[in-house]
Amino acid sequence: MSLVINHNLMAMNAQRNLTDHYGRLGTSTRRLSSGLRVGTAADDAAGLAIRELMRSEISSLHQGIRNAADAISLIQTADGALQVIDEKLIRMKELAMQASTGTYNSDQRLIIDSEYQAMSSEINRIASATDFNGIYLLNGNLSGDPSSAHNGAGLSSTGPLKIHFGTGNDSAEDYYYVAISGSSSSAFGLGHNAAMKGSTSDSDAVRYAGQAISTQALAQTAMEAINQAIISKDKIRANLGSMQNRLENTITNLEIQAENLQSAESRISDVDVAKEMTEFVRNQILTQSAVAMLAQANSLPRMAMQLIGG
Repeated sequence: MSLVINHNLMAMNAQRNLTDHYGRLGTSTRRLSSGLRVGTAADDAAGLAIRELMRSEISSLHQGIRNAADAISLIQTADGALQVIDEKLIRMKELAMQASTGTYNSDQRLIIDSEYQAMSSEINRIASATDFNGIYLLNGNLSGDPSSAHNGAGLSSTGPLKIHFGTGNDSAEDYYYVAISGSSSSAFGLGHNAAMKGSTSDSDAVRYAGQAISTQALAQTAMEAINQAIISKDKIRANLGSMQNRLENTITNLEIQAENLQSAESRISDVDVAKEMTEFVRNQILTQSAVAMLAQANSLPRMAMQLIGG
């Protein structure tokens, strides 16, 4: 290489190497300080696209877990109310049994019937008042066939409750329906508000079964109506219990799915600290070496001055 004074090629070469090593040192510093291997699209364009899709899936899975947990709380609220209704039905069965015996006169049966009607009214009140986050659970609004009765097109959905927990919109994978039949005393066929049963040819005891226990015949037929009400209530509770078990299993599955997806996203996105620290030290040494050599290269033109001066 010729000794010239117009261009210091050695200094230019050292400066280029210094810029390169210093840039890599800055990248290592950014990765180590942020913990991310892919901090910008320039780090790994394809990896960034895959990572962002995974992050959206992970966030959706976590929200799905919360959705399923909220649904479990809703089911527990409904089941708790049905448990109270169960106690009222048992008391009504006890009162019907009491009024069905011949050792009470008509006035006493009317007194017994008054408590019977009070229990019926309380069941109606519980069914009308039980709600979760403003959604009434036992008044019949959530009843119907899940496959056809649900309608979420309006601001307020109607029909069975749709619990969405998956990341897509496939009915086989991403949501369940919670259908809860009406649990009022009139829906069970009990109390004064219950619909009349049978035809006009049936006896009054049959037609008014479950509505009152003011006579011995009515009290005797009411016991079967109460039994049917208890069975209907138990079916509702059994359906809710099975749905709660499904949702608990769903939460477990979603947690495992989110965990594995998070692991895959981490392999793409997160920095390997040990490997990156090795690169950091390497680039640090190369940067320091380039700085030293640049200083030496900048002093080389002085040799030409010595020749001119000589």
